[in-house]
Amino acid sequence: MDWESKANTLADQVTDPDSRWLAPVARVARHELVPRWWDVGDSGRWVLRDGASEPDAWREAAYADRSLITRVGTLHADDAEPGDQPEGLPTSSATMPSLVVRMLRHGRLGDGLSLLDLGTGAGGLTAYACHRLGDAHVTSLDVDPYLVGAARDRLAGMGYHPKMIAADATEQVPGSYERIVSTVALTPGPKLRAVLAALVPGGRVATTLARTSLIVTGWKNQHGDVVGRVERDMAGFMLTRSGDDYPPALSELFALAREADGERTGTGRYPVVDVANAWELRSMLEVTTPGVELDYETHDRTRTAYLVHPDGSWARASAEWTDPPEVHQSGPQRLWDALERIRNRQNAEGSLPLLGARVRLTPDGVCHLSRGRWRASMGAR
Repeated sequence: MDWESKANTLADQVTDPDSRWLAPVARVARHELVPRWWDVGDSGRWVLRDGASEPDAWREAAYADRSLITRVGTLHADDAEPGDQPEGLPTSSATMPSLVVRMLRHGRLGDGLSLLDLGTGAGGLTAYACHRLGDAHVTSLDVDPYLVGAARDRLAGMGYHPKMIAADATEQVPGSYERIVSTVALTPGPKLRAVLAALVPGGRVATTLARTSLIVTGWKNQHGDVVGRVERDMAGFMLTRSGDDYPPALSELFALAREADGERTGTGRYPVVDVANAWELRSMLEVTTPGVELDYETHDRTRTAYLVHPDGSWARASAEWTDPPEVHQSGPQRLWDALERIRNRQNAEGSLPLLGARVRLTPDGVCHLSRGRWRASMGAR
């Protein structure tokens, strides 16, 4: 395959002419890391794509600035047969190159520093880092032994031999590192402790937080705290997982939210919004009301949003286009009310206090946020 010209074009698109990451993007044969992937077909179902049998499509997909889904539920594209229909959420991908480069920049990498790439996936970040830093300084970790093994073999074929680890980062992170860059979203609280413990004093971490699009960066001080900020940048990554798949969605509660009248019915103040794709709004909802799961659908001009919570709370808001929605809610929390309080603050103040906020991650995994008089904590029991 003539891939070099495509890789050069991609590098020009996602880096600056003087960037230290231009050469890695231009020299890494990304297509070799993603021989098969999942696309969404016209029917909305997953369609298996095989690079060897579609070389032109393979080259176009691999050197476009897009993420390629490689695993859905428990079915990796490498193991799938034509016509297979995987169920569930995407569980691994080859992250879009521009986002990989942004996360590497947030990591403030330097010559001779040890790096942990948390969330191997297809191995793209690992490859770029090996090219830039030398593979002796790079370790890549993923919970999925197959992903680790496949990436190891494909990276070796390119001449890269980083240390590869299969482990659950929510429980244990072997080794210690001067830089940790995570392309999976980390959950504040106990599940974050092992990652923070693996960072040496003076080291730096760059990650997103679970169910948010907040990129958090910080330096570890001698007391064990990581002190930094929420970057004025946003990204969406898959959640960390501990098994082959994510826990089942709250399907019974979503079914209830679709049909039931609820304990309280009223009219909402603001138009229905697809909360999952309103990144700052969704992030603030996770800060104030952690654990909410979302769904959204449109039929003709009618838009409906669903919010559910593990404590049994649910909300449904539905309206034609931008009309005030009819809202049904039930359970211990009024989830739509919580969302409207955030939207009211956003309208009243012109913005939310998230981007640019100060961050302190304590060794127990709790994330403390502050900006001006505003304070919030994530992961505290």
